[in-house]
Amino acid sequence: MITVILSAGLSSCNPTARQTESTAKQQQKEEVAINVPVFKADSAYAFVVKQLSFGPRVPGSEAHLACADWLSEKLSAYADTLYQQRFRTRVYDRRSFDGVNLIGSFNKDAKRRIVLAAHWDSRPYADHDDNSDNHRTPIDGANDGASGVGILIELARLLAENPIDKKLGIDIVLFDLEDYGPATQERNQYSEDTWALGSQYWAKTPHIPGYQAQFGILMDMVGASNPVFPREYFSQQYASWVLDKVWRKAFDLGYGSYFVNKPGSPISDDHVPMNEFAGIPTINIIHLDPNSVNGTFFEHWHTVGDNLDVIDKETLRIVGEVVTSVLYHEQ
Repeated sequence: MITVILSAGLSSCNPTARQTESTAKQQQKEEVAINVPVFKADSAYAFVVKQLSFGPRVPGSEAHLACADWLSEKLSAYADTLYQQRFRTRVYDRRSFDGVNLIGSFNKDAKRRIVLAAHWDSRPYADHDDNSDNHRTPIDGANDGASGVGILIELARLLAENPIDKKLGIDIVLFDLEDYGPATQERNQYSEDTWALGSQYWAKTPHIPGYQAQFGILMDMVGASNPVFPREYFSQQYASWVLDKVWRKAFDLGYGSYFVNKPGSPISDDHVPMNEFAGIPTINIIHLDPNSVNGTFFEHWHTVGDNLDVIDKETLRIVGEVVTSVLYHEQ
């Protein structure tokens, strides 16, 4: 006891020692307070596999309806509250389709919120396939859609098992009818707002009137091998500080070679209406490759080759780990 008292006395007379002790205690407190759960790539991969098991998730198909039911079931099991935002909209050629945006909310009464998003529908046309016979063939959309959804369902599972601070609300939004834009051969006839129809609807008519979030993260094409995620142009224009936050976390985790600090092309995706109509600073984590055959996206974009073979568990783990770490450090 005497030794302890003397040590405390000596420390109190030494500013450097007191500062070192205080810093160590603060670091220890932070380490205890921030418990980031381990993101399980095997689980995220299984969720990708399940989505593909229904077949191409094209609006108007049986596979689309079956997958919506399964996604609703998973979000309902993990989240505090499930919202099914049903809507009817016209696609580029004036045909009408029923769509549904699925929202799983955690800590729904918290004022401070973060929104995470991906699109769950798949492309009705393999219009970039080398074989022209496939240009009207629906695609599996393993990377283009299912990869981001797989990561988000796994995040929902983690949030259910490792509750985040009740002062912070998390909303996982799965958008429908993102990928029903015109085929390449017809694209010049239509404007860019014929894409991302589900997110346009949600951004203008949110599931809760007046809904706002501090920031948002969209994930699209986040499951292929050796991805490069540059700082997508619209993300930089609308939400550069969110890019800084996420890319800094990726760098700290050792993933700077994937989340590269260089500008990326402007991509018309779900984050655009989230920024423009909902006013939520939102970024897009998206695999861009100017050296690919299509000149912008990963090699199998909008081809029948976008199937389970392109999915890499390591990529799912990296993206999932980065987003999980960002979330839990926001507490």
